[in-house]
Amino acid sequence: MGVEYSGTHAKPRLELGVAVMEYVEQAKEFIATACLPIFKTKKKESSFSAITREGITRDADTKRAPRSAYNRDGFEAKDLSYKCEEHGLEGALDDGEREMYASDFDAELVTSQITARRLMQAQEKRVADALFNTSVWTGADLFTDHSANPWDNIASDVVGQVRAAREKVRANCGIEPNALVCSKINIDNLLDNTGIKDSIKYVARLTEAEILNALADILGLKKIIVGKAIRNSAKEGQSFVSANIWNDDYAMVGVIAEDGQNLVLPSVGRTFLWIADSPDNATVESYRDEVHRSDVFRVRQNVDEKIIDAYFAHLMQVDA
Repeated sequence: MGVEYSGTHAKPRLELGVAVMEYVEQAKEFIATACLPIFKTKKKESSFSAITREGITRDADTKRAPRSAYNRDGFEAKDLSYKCEEHGLEGALDDGEREMYASDFDAELVTSQITARRLMQAQEKRVADALFNTSVWTGADLFTDHSANPWDNIASDVVGQVRAAREKVRANCGIEPNALVCSKINIDNLLDNTGIKDSIKYVARLTEAEILNALADILGLKKIIVGKAIRNSAKEGQSFVSANIWNDDYAMVGVIAEDGQNLVLPSVGRTFLWIADSPDNATVESYRDEVHRSDVFRVRQNVDEKIIDAYFAHLMQVDA
């Protein structure tokens, strides 16, 4: 079922939308919505209540004397808000290009996929910049500098560093973190680490997923979320310069909700997706541009990537 859009000739392209999302998921290079799980909302902007860590961890007097009333206690909530903003990009497919490529590939699908990747890349960078942010994660409770014992040093006590970060999160919010977020470069560094290699040398792990599961077990976490995406940092017209979206100077241990739609579950943040306007994180539409003899494929999203509580995570600097 499509969505009706007033004042536009753009038509929702469900079949391309499904193909695009399958393409993005299969690529497994983007982790933005794994770090900030999607919460689908019918409102573009709204407020919501978050139960504070102060309220749920405060001591209470539970002793009751005979024939007396029970002591009563309440809870505290803080009001937060989100405001979704639209992001989008268009890719044009000229009629001549369609004919030229007809025997080679599905030009419509490829145009949509490339456009979607660029949209997802922009979202990935927004989330990476939001999480690996030393202006938000600052002070001893939220940030630790391990650059003197970096992860690219095979002798560094990485397990001890992660264990200390886990304890910081637990002390801050009362909940054990379940995930490590870091770049592919740092995963390679961890697998070269002497202590970690000694821990897994007798374990038969063949696939990348199994290796990550073993590594998560060693670090005392449920999962490891690996940022693999790169971007071209060169200016337009210049030669390609590869740059990692997720800065390998940092890694984060945090509480990340398994179900983004359940706001009761604690999480460092969420991606609020306004489904009345963009049913999917990459919604595909198309329209005809007769002046340029082209079909235009638009991929867009209406989102707010929101950090809900910084104390549900701990940021580490793991390289100089």
